[in-house]
Amino acid sequence: MKNDITYYKNKSIFVSATNTDVGKTYACEKFLNYFAKNGLKVGYFKPCETGVINNKPLDGTKMFELVKKLNPNFEKLSINDVVPYQFELPAAPYIASQNTNINIEFLKEKKKYLQSFCDILIIEGAGGLMVPLKKDIFMIDLINIFDSLAFLITPSKLGCINDTLLSIEALKNRNIDFEFFINLYKDEDSFEKVSKPFLIEYFGNLNFLQDL
Repeated sequence: MKNDITYYKNKSIFVSATNTDVGKTYACEKFLNYFAKNGLKVGYFKPCETGVINNKPLDGTKMFELVKKLNPNFEKLSINDVVPYQFELPAAPYIASQNTNINIEFLKEKKKYLQSFCDILIIEGAGGLMVPLKKDIFMIDLINIFDSLAFLITPSKLGCINDTLLSIEALKNRNIDFEFFINLYKDEDSFEKVSKPFLIEYFGNLNFLQDL
């Protein structure tokens, strides 16, 4: 995380991950609290959520309730503003959307609208970087479409070296400005011996969500 908090003002940050179930929503909670604590009015946007139960997007609702406490401007909005596409099937949006057309221009307008209520907008993707939104549009493509910075979340579990390097290659290939954060939640005890030595050698400094 850059020391000068003003660098992030009037920007949006797209939170993605090396895969599903890595902790994107937990990361969003950390980032929202961090930026609010440092004086920025925060906002939250989840373009689509799958695995929605009883018409309630669990992750989006949790973050929406948090953001309303941190930035009262979001009290004016509804969950449908914050999570415009909601699908029952727990699958990639391209599959879960079935006959629903995911309109990219609509999402761009929604992002612009939400950003008008805050200094910094945290956008949560679905699954990992290469999860398909449409046949030829993937989560990673939304980062450039939204003109956002990227925060990549990577796990501490065995295999994280490979997953992290592959994801970073994908971001670099699209010339995306990014930072990455490790979520210490799986194989935490063995991480110090199994993965951390290489990551430290390769990257130098490491960012951990738990330190925010």
